[in-house]
Amino acid sequence: MMSSCPKIVVIGGGAGGLELATQLGRKLGKKNLAHIILVDRNRTHIWKPLLHEVATGSLDSDLDGVVYSAHAAKQGYQFQLGTFCGLNSDEKSISVAPITDDMGKVLLPERQIQYDKLVIAIGSVSNDFNTPGVQENCFFLDSHQQANRFHNALLDSFTRVHQSDSINELNIAIVGGGATGVELSAELYHVTDLLKVYGLSKMTADKLNIHLIEAGPRILPALTERIASSARHELSQLGVSVMENTRISEATAAGFVTSEGQLIAANLMLWAAGVKAADFIKELQFFELNRANQIKVQANLKSTVNNDIYVIGDCCAFEQADGSFVPPRAQSAHQMAQCAEKNIIKEMNAEPLVDYVYVDHGSLVNLSRYSTVGSLMGNLTKSSMFVEGKIARFVYISLYRMHQQAIHGTFKTIALWLAEKLMRVVRPRMKLH
Repeated sequence: MMSSCPKIVVIGGGAGGLELATQLGRKLGKKNLAHIILVDRNRTHIWKPLLHEVATGSLDSDLDGVVYSAHAAKQGYQFQLGTFCGLNSDEKSISVAPITDDMGKVLLPERQIQYDKLVIAIGSVSNDFNTPGVQENCFFLDSHQQANRFHNALLDSFTRVHQSDSINELNIAIVGGGATGVELSAELYHVTDLLKVYGLSKMTADKLNIHLIEAGPRILPALTERIASSARHELSQLGVSVMENTRISEATAAGFVTSEGQLIAANLMLWAAGVKAADFIKELQFFELNRANQIKVQANLKSTVNNDIYVIGDCCAFEQADGSFVPPRAQSAHQMAQCAEKNIIKEMNAEPLVDYVYVDHGSLVNLSRYSTVGSLMGNLTKSSMFVEGKIARFVYISLYRMHQQAIHGTFKTIALWLAEKLMRVVRPRMKLH
């Protein structure tokens, strides 16, 4: 049983964390039934499946992001900027690291935030599997800051080829044949096609060489063979060199070195091979973890070691009946947020909690303007339906609209959609700064 006005702290403003804080803010915070606090190291939120579009400039994170503090003021929760750095379960408090300015001056010292219920929703980071040279030489797409860094490097590379008389190609190597690597490969060709509209006419698509490297036997290993085959065909048509059964042993300044000693030369290298929860979780030495550092939970999404702590999203290790863990996807985080919301409210009302059940609605891969492929799971049967083209594209966009609806409501989501349509008239089709 919680206190009369409990304090509920959500760490992490990703898809699951932001949706949960929003719903709790509307249902509890606005009615003064609970005090809701969202803690995140960033000031703005970008839906993670769109980070590859931020990286290429198709999406401007400054214009399309959700500002937590402004959103919190309207939705009934409080936002606190900071990085989660410690947990004291006995005192029911978390530690938030000092906030510093660009010069390293401390603006706010380390502080503690008390909680009655804690929700950990810190997401995931790329897993480099301790491959030598990856951290020093590769870009990642775990946050919009990292996506912006890749974008700046990409623009520099475009400019270098356009303004040089001797450089006639741009080599980009991407490790990881999952959705991120596949979608980024296609998006890179799309934005390269747009360059001629903005004066960079010498940097054409035929000068772009992309190597998509996958250690396993095929790209998109989490999806069906038919989807993977369709995506592989589309990428090959664009000009992407799809390298399956290729393991990377080292990343150097010149490119990736395979386990067989082959150098895959690259001007830009990006690592998108697998995810894990941040190593910091392991350093806490508090939770039960799986091999990917994810926190093990009970059926109701409470951690296995403490009933005051829920875990949702990519950092959650929810073991299903067949022994597999729920995959780290946006739809998983969305469903976990809904379950955690129900259970937190049920706890306040001293009602029995519900168990979380993952429902796979299928998977879609968006190959920029060229194609969208995927599968949709039937609601009445366990079979899946292969979809591609305009239908798949419509469903893919609908997933983002559902996320917007969860955090903004129906009216504002419609308004945002109309605003996007109008902005296309005056906004460049790609970010060039």
